[in-house]
Amino acid sequence: MKEFERKQLLERVNREGATVGAEIPETIEVQGEEVDLREFVFEIKRRDTVPAGERDRVDRAKKNLRRERLQRVQRIEDGEITYEKGERIAESVIGIDRALNALEQLRPVDLDGEADRKEAADRKRWMNFLKQALGRDDGGASAQGGRGRSRGGGL
Repeated sequence: MKEFERKQLLERVNREGATVGAEIPETIEVQGEEVDLREFVFEIKRRDTVPAGERDRVDRAKKNLRRERLQRVQRIEDGEITYEKGERIAESVIGIDRALNALEQLRPVDLDGEADRKEAADRKRWMNFLKQALGRDDGGASAQGGRGRSRGGGL
């Protein structure tokens, strides 16, 4: 491969937006093992969030994909391959980047829902504390508009 071709391929794989319109490869060999990459990414993406039991699997996959990407880019940098082989490697690197982008966009768990539940529990504890502190924890006095608190002459 000629020097300008090698630089062209490296610029292509490192270009911002290179993954726009790119497809995730159907299968890819990662660390000597054939992986159904597209199926894996779509399976995980369907869930929108990564359940705790799958988090390790997804993290391991991302780590292996990053390592594989680095090795493939290194093969292009070395320049000891044909331009045609370099093009195929560059396409696979862009496909790996596309898969990594999809996996990085996943939320680890339902953080918003968890935060809402914690906030609601905190609010409930606070209201219970206020009721006890103000002496309104008598099983319904506060629901009666405070009528149970004043005995006798009112307004």
